[in-house]
Amino acid sequence: MPTTTMLDQATAMIENAWGQPLEALEVLAVRRPSADPLLRCAMHTRTALAITDNAVTAHQDRLHALSRHGYVPDFYELDRITETAISLRVAHAESRAYLQAIRRVVEAREAAAPEVEAPAVQLAQAAVARSGQTRHAPGGVPEPSSPAAAVEPPAPTTGPRR
Repeated sequence: MPTTTMLDQATAMIENAWGQPLEALEVLAVRRPSADPLLRCAMHTRTALAITDNAVTAHQDRLHALSRHGYVPDFYELDRITETAISLRVAHAESRAYLQAIRRVVEAREAAAPEVEAPAVQLAQAAVARSGQTRHAPGGVPEPSSPAAAVEPPAPTTGPRR
């Protein structure tokens, strides 16, 4: 029974976030990198994840070969088993870190999406806010401004001013 690898999870995350198959996204990331820097970042991180995913597979195969059923390893092979297990754990940790990085890029894209999609709405809101500050009723008297502060000579102080 095949299990879903971290590379498969990352691919699904990227495809869902951008709504296109991975092959089309790879082309977009290479041809127009400045058009969507988050896509380019996600694709670079996915490439690094693909490398560590291959390392995980290689270390797993080596570990299975060294610890297969009915096989009694020689004394000198115990170090190889330990080193392979350590390398496998490191590769898994790297894969998890890359997957987390892709998840953060997708979250950043989702957080930035409303700002990117509606700049006209933001401009309209800013214009309404500005016009509301200077609007006066026609024929009416403008509201008086706040009273000016009384001007007095400064009080004497002791010690140096900072």
